[in-house]
Amino acid sequence: MIFSEQWVREWVNPSLSTEQLVQQLTMAGLEVDAIKPVANQFQGIVVGEVLAVEAHPQADRLRVCKVNDGSDEYQVVCGAPNVRAGMRAPFAKVGAEINSSTSEEPLRIDLANLRGVESAGMLCSSAELGLTESAEGLMELPASARVGADVHDYLKLDDSSIELDLTPNRGDCLGIIGLAREIGALNSAEVSYPQAPSVTSLINDEFPVTIDAADECPRYLGRVIRNIDPRSVTPFWMQEKLRRCGVRSIDPVVDVTNFVLLELGQPMHAFDLARLKGGIKVRLAADNEEITLLDGKPLTLGSDCLVIADDSGAVALAGIMGGQSTAVSETTIDVFLECAFFSPLAIAGRARRYGLHTDASHRYERGVDYQIQHRAMERATELLLDIVGGAPGPITEARGNIPEPRSITLRHAAVSKLLGIEIEPQRIKSMLLGLGIDAIEETDASLTVTSPSFRYDLEIEADLIEEIARLYGYNNIPLGVNTGPQKLASRPESELALSRVKQMIADLGYQEVITYSFINPELSHQLSQEQSSVAVQNPISSDMSVMRQSLLPGLLSTLKYNENRQQERIRIFETGLAFIRKADGAIDQPSRIAGLISGTRFPDNWNNNKELYDLYDVKGDIETLFAQSMQGGQLEFLPATHPVMHPGQCAEIKLAGASIGYLGALQPMLAADLELSQQVFLFEIDLPSLLTRSVPKVKNLSKYPEVSRDLAILVNTETRAADILRLVYENAGENLSDIRIFDVYQGDAVEKGKKSIALGLTWQHPSRTLNDAEITSIIDNCIKALEQKFNASLRN
Repeated sequence: MIFSEQWVREWVNPSLSTEQLVQQLTMAGLEVDAIKPVANQFQGIVVGEVLAVEAHPQADRLRVCKVNDGSDEYQVVCGAPNVRAGMRAPFAKVGAEINSSTSEEPLRIDLANLRGVESAGMLCSSAELGLTESAEGLMELPASARVGADVHDYLKLDDSSIELDLTPNRGDCLGIIGLAREIGALNSAEVSYPQAPSVTSLINDEFPVTIDAADECPRYLGRVIRNIDPRSVTPFWMQEKLRRCGVRSIDPVVDVTNFVLLELGQPMHAFDLARLKGGIKVRLAADNEEITLLDGKPLTLGSDCLVIADDSGAVALAGIMGGQSTAVSETTIDVFLECAFFSPLAIAGRARRYGLHTDASHRYERGVDYQIQHRAMERATELLLDIVGGAPGPITEARGNIPEPRSITLRHAAVSKLLGIEIEPQRIKSMLLGLGIDAIEETDASLTVTSPSFRYDLEIEADLIEEIARLYGYNNIPLGVNTGPQKLASRPESELALSRVKQMIADLGYQEVITYSFINPELSHQLSQEQSSVAVQNPISSDMSVMRQSLLPGLLSTLKYNENRQQERIRIFETGLAFIRKADGAIDQPSRIAGLISGTRFPDNWNNNKELYDLYDVKGDIETLFAQSMQGGQLEFLPATHPVMHPGQCAEIKLAGASIGYLGALQPMLAADLELSQQVFLFEIDLPSLLTRSVPKVKNLSKYPEVSRDLAILVNTETRAADILRLVYENAGENLSDIRIFDVYQGDAVEKGKKSIALGLTWQHPSRTLNDAEITSIIDNCIKALEQKFNASLRN
């Protein structure tokens, strides 16, 4: 938002310098990005009148002019194409100086001889005065400008253009009215709001208006103005105000709508009435409906775009830009003026989707005052009648679902508690009233107010306290120690911090990555074909238009990016949310952790043999993670299938019988589609399963010796090792302290269809030494159980 300081001071004029005002606005949360003067510094330039113009005897493009400065006449050579007798323009007399921002030395005007003709001074363009970046001719001043008047004083150039970087919640300050209100509240100064005009209708002509999208367009106003003068010119004072706010003058009708936008923060649009057909209808666009905008850009609209339409189709993209087919032009005689309130959610993201950003969309996305439309319509009509004339009709209004004001109760004790200072209730009330927040009920302990129609961000008590802090001044709130009661959050011992889990997997050699939650729809379909993805309503780009259903697509994209940059050994992980559409249409957001490894097991070195990762590396890492939560004994890995993983190298991970995720090798066809050069192993687990741990239990260490035995059995090849371990554990007695598989063999030495599994078992009694007879009895029990359940036999 760029505004003219002088324009704001017409509404409210505190006793502050420009620097003090800028500092005050920044400290109040309206950060000032830049300040620049509205013109170059100069002296000795007055309003000159061109009395006569003759051709230069030695140069076709030069003219010899007679110029009056109010007291004398001068001969001036000028090359501007628009110079003519009778015009008034800035005249730099001999001795005048112009300071330029592009040069350290000022330009001094001296007596000159141009192609044999003496020139006593210079007629100036707006660019030479620093009012514009370029100009095609002299700056033409109004005929009412007094000849000889100092141009700096006449144009009121003692002014600055101030650029604000407003946060999205302060859409109310995107107009002079909002800035004046804010400055008035900050300085307890009275704001001179201009009297709201009321224009009398001279004709009864109306153009019918209906609203089909009541939530998206709560209010739409229209007014017919007939017989305007298309030859009219925008007044100089309005052109200057627009220029100082960063807006270029176009024509009177458009300039008036832009002026009201800057003054009141209300976007407006004017249609050529002769080009409209039937009536105005505010509706959502049909699928693939087409429109060509004022900038000549053709668009194909989606069904969530709000449009202004007549009987022929869409004539404007609501809240963003008008259409080319109904634009006002130099032949326009009758105008249909519109002024509307559109819901911020109905406009947000639509301009960005089509590569647009307009002053109107910038304001509607942040929220326009939903009560100011009548005032804006009357103000625009008043200005148009003054500039282009015409006969106005009555205002036509259509209504949808207009927002209701919110009531908020502010407790005085809450102000003291949150800010740590005591502010008198009457001062609090005065601050809020200065911001346009009306009080509706007051007690000794509280104040109930209504949020104003121009402040969408005021919803709860804390919002009001923030406003009080801004006006009181953050720098005026003393530093101090919060002496209020502090309640420390407790963490149950059974909960494991996410940071511990991340640190553990980082210690295993993985690097954390953070990828977008938005992914390419084609990649989403490849990796989860059986599930429908969640589409993003306002995607950043077509490649990021659906929400991820898994963390694996982001990891695979990161892997591909790194492989393309000659990184051959990858270990990465990510934690975050997935977005799953359930059968009833609701969206579930499970929290997950996923990891991926690819390449060699160890970094390149002279003493390793460049072994590649395999499935058991990932399995071991997962077992290590769960060992931290002391749940390793409840972990199972069962053969399974997964759309991303190799059918023969995929396992479902279960914890205490509940499925918590999958691990496996990447599906070869997917690896080929993604053009990955190395085998990839990955996993994805529900994160909450890792954040719960068993509480450690203390027991005494036994001082008696351990007893170990090895047991080698033959079983069918389809028998799972985990099932064997579980059965042995159940039959090996309470003194079993360790059990592990130390050998698995299939080959010529064992029968076809069989495999040999060797178990190492260790026992330790807490109060005595176990004897051989006890151990032999336990081994016999284990063998008998294995024979009965798995048809196992001892291997000789």
